[in-house]
Amino acid sequence: MPYINVKIASKLTIEQKRTIAKEFSETIERVANKPKPSCYIVFDEILRENWAKGETILSDQDAAKQRDS
Repeated sequence: MPYINVKIASKLTIEQKRTIAKEFSETIERVANKPKPSCYIVFDEILRENWAKGETILSDQDAAKQRDS
């Protein structure tokens, strides 16, 4: 039973989630010979204030980019 955890620092629309689920499950089926219905996909949408790249919080990075533009 394949398990895929998609962590993203933003919100996805339901249509985006459908597309990702379709394409990921098709890839697992094609590459690993696992049937699509056996593939579990979980979406973790994380607030950008709860995600850092190195020492920089992503929401701080976003604010800095807005100030600079």
